[in-house]
Amino acid sequence: MDGRRQRADRPFRDEQAVSEVLGVIMLLAMVMTIMAGVIAFLQPYLTDFEDNVNWKSANGIADRLDDRLAVAGSSPEDVGVRTTFAMQSTEIQPLDFIETWKIEADLSPNDAIVVERVDESSFTVTMQNGTARSASITTPLGTESHVIGLANATEPIEHDVGSEHWSIITVYDADDQPIHRSVTWILSGLEVSTELGQGEHRIAMVNHGRAERFGDDTWDLQQTPLVHLDTLVNGDVRLTMALRDVTTTGSIGSGRVPLDFVSLGGLTVFSGEVWNLRFTMRNIVDQIVTPQIHDAWLTDYTLNRAAGTLDQHVGISPWQRASGTDGFTVDTAGAPLHFELDVSRIEVRR
Repeated sequence: MDGRRQRADRPFRDEQAVSEVLGVIMLLAMVMTIMAGVIAFLQPYLTDFEDNVNWKSANGIADRLDDRLAVAGSSPEDVGVRTTFAMQSTEIQPLDFIETWKIEADLSPNDAIVVERVDESSFTVTMQNGTARSASITTPLGTESHVIGLANATEPIEHDVGSEHWSIITVYDADDQPIHRSVTWILSGLEVSTELGQGEHRIAMVNHGRAERFGDDTWDLQQTPLVHLDTLVNGDVRLTMALRDVTTTGSIGSGRVPLDFVSLGGLTVFSGEVWNLRFTMRNIVDQIVTPQIHDAWLTDYTLNRAAGTLDQHVGISPWQRASGTDGFTVDTAGAPLHFELDVSRIEVRR
């Protein structure tokens, strides 16, 4: 009797067990559906959080790079520092020949001289009072000196030390005293790039300046090149410039990267009183970067121009056209102008 009752109850127990299993499966499916919905809801926030972490990491790497470049730039030749960068989603790349500077000034008030580079292997010297007698040109390939004849002062002077990287031309008078100097330098820098959910984030670091870009947005200038103007206690005006040229040897890439920052030796191009100073700068990271730098330099000039007080303006002003397209000079309101220009050269290598 009991055996027949147990056999009769077995289908009921089997059905109950199947129902419990189906209930558990349905519960798990419901939990997974809810979790998927929560994850889908939180995904944009998680992406933004990850992007924010990577953005902060990229800016931290850029700050460390800038600090190491500053240390190496102020060190004696062949001296530097070694630093290891741990980069997961970030990559360091070179920016070769990205910013062009041309700076020239008279070193004597007795003449107004203009040096024009015809090409890499020739230049011309024009003068107002005819005091120039010779000129020297220094490039990475060496130094050459040439005589300037009064009859053919505007004819091209040919030389054999042409370089697209940089050149310094100094003009001398009859007493072999420097009366004019002109420097052209094409600077290189570094770029820190990071892949974000919204696109690639790029930080361009060139010549103490910095610009960044998010995805397809336009480049935004964060820091201008180092150009500083101040007034001395005796009323004289001093302009200080510092150019920084970064040469990269080999690829840098990403991951755990040990880098050497080595000084190639600094140069002091100008140091003292000058006349007829003029300079130009062009940055080709993007076509919008150069106008942003020019606008930053001309902020005080624009305010004085709007107020009608340009006769009292002391600071950077346009050389000819108000946009700065033709270059820049310095208004001193009649005070003497002192100019300091230093160039630091750094090599970055793995």
